[in-house]
Amino acid sequence: MRRPPRALVLLAALAASFFAVPLAALAWRAPWASLPEVLTTEVVGSALRISLVSSLAASALSAFLGLPLAWVLARVPFPGRSVLRALVTLPLVLPPVVGGVALLLALGRLGLVGRALESFFGVTLFGTLPGVIVAETFVAMPFLVLTVEGALKGLDPRYEDAAATLGASRGLVFWKITLPLAAPSVAAGAVLAWARALGEFGATITFAGNLPGETQTMPIAVYTALLRDVDAAIVLSLVLVAVSLLVLVTLRERWAPQA
Repeated sequence: MRRPPRALVLLAALAASFFAVPLAALAWRAPWASLPEVLTTEVVGSALRISLVSSLAASALSAFLGLPLAWVLARVPFPGRSVLRALVTLPLVLPPVVGGVALLLALGRLGLVGRALESFFGVTLFGTLPGVIVAETFVAMPFLVLTVEGALKGLDPRYEDAAATLGASRGLVFWKITLPLAAPSVAAGAVLAWARALGEFGATITFAGNLPGETQTMPIAVYTALLRDVDAAIVLSLVLVAVSLLVLVTLRERWAPQA
């Protein structure tokens, strides 16, 4: 094996340190001795609970709505499909706070749809846990849709064709053939959606607000704690880093190129 150019190795090391040093500084500054005490405070415990409940609910909602959407994008040709795909992927590149503003104008108390929800059904999303779930779903669902769409496009159609030839209906083919074959990708997409929902900040605070014990998730609590309790902010940051690393390590074998 030829020796790599020294300049490239040095630049690669510099790039790696760009990611590693901030995380090392976070670990170095962490209050390890008082970690259990900080984790059991009311603020941290509440933020952890809200984040876990809302992110799991957002992941489930993303799977419930995103799986049919991914199937349509992968299997149903229709005019405007590329426009729909661009619309679905827009939250990936859109600043989260802009997504929060859009949700507020659509589903807020005076929003395009939110006004009708409150008037006719008494449903208010702003300042509530369901509002947090909606905001997190908005930014997390594209991860599941893109993952599942790619998997559906890569499936061997011969299995589905064989089942259809034997008389299976299209619905039966989907549930008995297509879905089981795509199940690993569905699970991976759901995990990615959950991780993205867990770390969501901009859309959540803009649309659902920052109410301790109601809508204050871990990322929002980190931002708030930096103003008055740095140790709590560091602990919450470490929790988010640990979860993110766990997700990446778990999914590495699926997407990372093998040596």
